[in-house]
Amino acid sequence: MNITLFGATGKLGSALLSQCIEAGHEITVLARTPSKLPTSALEHSSVTVVQGDALKTEDVDRVLFTETQAILFAIGVDEKNSPQNLCTDTTRNILDVMRAKNIPRLVWCGGGSNLLPLRDKITFGSKFVRWYANSFLNHRHTDKEHQMELLNANKDICWVGIRPLQMKKGPKRGVYRLGYDKFSGLSNISFADCAHAMIGMMEDDTWVGEVPIVQY
Repeated sequence: MNITLFGATGKLGSALLSQCIEAGHEITVLARTPSKLPTSALEHSSVTVVQGDALKTEDVDRVLFTETQAILFAIGVDEKNSPQNLCTDTTRNILDVMRAKNIPRLVWCGGGSNLLPLRDKITFGSKFVRWYANSFLNHRHTDKEHQMELLNANKDICWVGIRPLQMKKGPKRGVYRLGYDKFSGLSNISFADCAHAMIGMMEDDTWVGEVPIVQY
């Protein structure tokens, strides 16, 4: 597949990039600082790296093509240094270009603290996750909340989201739960398995228009 990846220099994005290369996909990456990418990716024949900023619509336009078959969104929020509404504003740019170029699918990573009362099994554990994020990771939590609201208002675009709980280092197991099961502050998933789930969503219609939780 022809894929465009946003957020490739982060831990989740790095896992996505390596697994996409391994699967034989053609990947276009937009990166503000390409030197942060591993040399193996920079030199790989299936990877095209474009320097730019996803907050600029013109830069997003340069990495999305009529031939693009899927977009992977792994931009993360640094609680201290990221601009306000980073994920929301970059997603808005992506949606505008997707609509103009008729790109078929966006797979994006949300946050486990953004509860869906009509779908999630609301428990003390899930309420604690939301309280903690709202109290100590408010910048990230609020941005992801706004991002979800934006995507829900643009259902004419084909998108599918995923909400990881605590992400950690670890191998790709390929075995995890994806859905609306109970979760708590102890629930977790590796970056590698979150990436594995997102890559599967590029062609699987099961969760289109939804944002399931991914956890072990």
